[in-house]
Amino acid sequence: MSHHHKHSVHRFETRNEPLAPRAIFLQRLARSILFGLSFVVIAMLVGVVGYHVTGGLGWLDSFYNAAMILGGMGPVDARPEIPSAEKVFASIYALFSGVAFLVIVGVMFAPLFHRALHRFHLVTDEDGSS
Repeated sequence: MSHHHKHSVHRFETRNEPLAPRAIFLQRLARSILFGLSFVVIAMLVGVVGYHVTGGLGWLDSFYNAAMILGGMGPVDARPEIPSAEKVFASIYALFSGVAFLVIVGVMFAPLFHRALHRFHLVTDEDGSS
């Protein structure tokens, strides 16, 4: 395969292709971070609206609870009687948030991980150690 292949921001290079230029890598990283942050905003909107609707919480308390769940800290609602609908929502949202957090981190750092692995493969291939 030719090493004169045009690097793309939309796909990672294969093991046999040269390392992408720093500008392409930084574009990939920025795009991944933007995607991850967009996912955080969407996840927070789901949480805030869910707490507001199911628990009758105010917007600030809804934001506070959603942020604490999404960040892995746990719910902070200290009312003596929590509505059943809010308990169901909070349980489902907590499970969603655990998975969402892993996806967000994976997406945001995929370009870094790929670059490190690709660089490692290039070094081992050059040494004849592959």
